[in-house]
Amino acid sequence: MWVAGGTVPRMAERVEAWWARRQFSRGAEVPYPVGTYREAWAPFPMLIRQYHPELNAGITLTQIPPAADVLLLWQCEAGHLFAATPSEQRARPGRERRRSAWCPECTLLANPPRIKGAGEGSGAWVMGVGAVDAGAAGSGVPVPGPRTSGISRQSSRSTKSLRPVCAKTPTLPVGEPFLSECAPRPASAVEARLRADLFARLGVTSGLNAVRISRPFFDHVEVWPDILLPELRIAVEYDTTGRFGLEHVGKREDADRRKDRALRTAGWEVVRIRTGKLEKLGPHDVQLSSMGRRGIDRLVDVFRDIRGPLFVDAYLL
Repeated sequence: MWVAGGTVPRMAERVEAWWARRQFSRGAEVPYPVGTYREAWAPFPMLIRQYHPELNAGITLTQIPPAADVLLLWQCEAGHLFAATPSEQRARPGRERRRSAWCPECTLLANPPRIKGAGEGSGAWVMGVGAVDAGAAGSGVPVPGPRTSGISRQSSRSTKSLRPVCAKTPTLPVGEPFLSECAPRPASAVEARLRADLFARLGVTSGLNAVRISRPFFDHVEVWPDILLPELRIAVEYDTTGRFGLEHVGKREDADRRKDRALRTAGWEVVRIRTGKLEKLGPHDVQLSSMGRRGIDRLVDVFRDIRGPLFVDAYLL
C-alpha cells in the first residue's frame, strides 16, 4: 500500500476516526447523508471509479466533503491500493494524461528510476531492471541501443517533454488576434463541428487561433482559445473531462482560470461550454450535456448578454 506524496499529512486522520468525530460534533448518527457532495465529486469520474465504500468503513464518496482532512483508501484500475486525502486526489490531474497519473505505483512502474552503474561512462545504463553491460548480449538481458550525445534515454525523454517557446509569435499589440503556427489542432470532432456551426451562424472573421497577451502563459506570450470571434472579442472554450477524467479538473482547472484572466486582461471575454458535470468557472459559462442547434442559440444569447443584442445581431447570418 502506498501513501500519496510519500508521507502522511500531520493532521489527516483515518476515515473511521474522522467519521466518529463528525458524528460527535454534529450530534447525528449520519453527519453527511448519502449524496450531500455528489455535485462536488461529479467532475472527477476517475476518482469515483477509484473509490470503494467497502475500503472506507462503508462511507460513500458523496458523504465526504472535498476539503475534509481525512485519509481515504483508493484503488487504481490495476488493483494497487494507496491512501490520499480528497484534496490530494483532486489536485492530482495536471499535464500528465496517462492512467498512471492517478496511482503512485503505476507512475513508478511507468517511469522507473534511473540507476547509475559502474559502466556509466562507457554507455552502459540501468533502468531499474538490473545491470546491463557488454557481456549481457545473448544472455537474455535486453541491451539498449547506443546512447546519443552523451545523454541517457531517461534524460532524452524528459527533454522531449519540454514544450519550447514559440519563437514565431509576431510583434502585435496586446489583445490582437492572429494565426499562430504554434497553436494545437482541434482536440475533438465535437470542437471542430462547434467551430463550423458558430461561423455558419455568425459572419465574423474565421481562421484565427491565438491572442497576443502581455505576460507569458506557460512560456508563451500568446494563448490559444478553442474558438475566436474577433469582432466580438469573445473566446469560446469547449471543456470536457476527457477519456480518463483528467481534463479541466485539478491543476488543469487552475490553468484554465489563469488563461481566462490573461484573456480578460487583454480585453477579451471568455465563454466556456462546460460538459461532463464540470462546474462553471466564469460568469458567462454555460453547462451543456450536448451541442446542437439549441446549444448554439444559447451561446448567441450569452454573446448578447456580453456585448449587447444590437451589436451581436449585426453579425447574424
